[in-house]
Amino acid sequence: MRKIVSFVLYTGLALGANPSLAGPADLGPLLTGDMEKMVPATAPVALPEAALVDQADAPHSLADYKGKALLVNFWATWCAPCRKELGTLDRLQAAAGGDRFAVVTIATGPNPVPAMEKLFADEKITRLPLLRDPDQAFARQMGVLALPVSVLVDAQGNEVGRLMGDAAWDSPEALALVKAVAGATP
Repeated sequence: MRKIVSFVLYTGLALGANPSLAGPADLGPLLTGDMEKMVPATAPVALPEAALVDQADAPHSLADYKGKALLVNFWATWCAPCRKELGTLDRLQAAAGGDRFAVVTIATGPNPVPAMEKLFADEKITRLPLLRDPDQAFARQMGVLALPVSVLVDAQGNEVGRLMGDAAWDSPEALALVKAVAGATP
């Protein structure tokens, strides 16, 4: 009987500690400050394929970031809150980007490449990709109806949460949230 109880106990602990068998992360305790605007996903939903292009029209997709947690940010050159937020996203990439996490910025809609490059130069944004979704196909698949929108994605490619509007992504609260989702200690 003792062996059966031990087996059941250790099996339960092993399964309970396996993140691949767990449901969506409980983000509640991490949603403070600007991160209170984050709406957690209620169930794991894989992101659709993204046919993106860079400033030279070379193809890209989110598969380029496979195995990393992501913060996918939809923005546009004409969007004042987006412009305000880009610097904080660049600083988040500097603080947390690497093998486990990346910030992926996607200009959606008709954003002229020279205007994108000028904005990045003017704001001294050097760590973010200049990716585009010119026909808004990916934004529509993601249900993006206004800008900016940031989607937090786990390393398995599932949406963890979504924040509509701008946020201070370089804040301690944002860094703690990102590090928790990426599997690193804050």
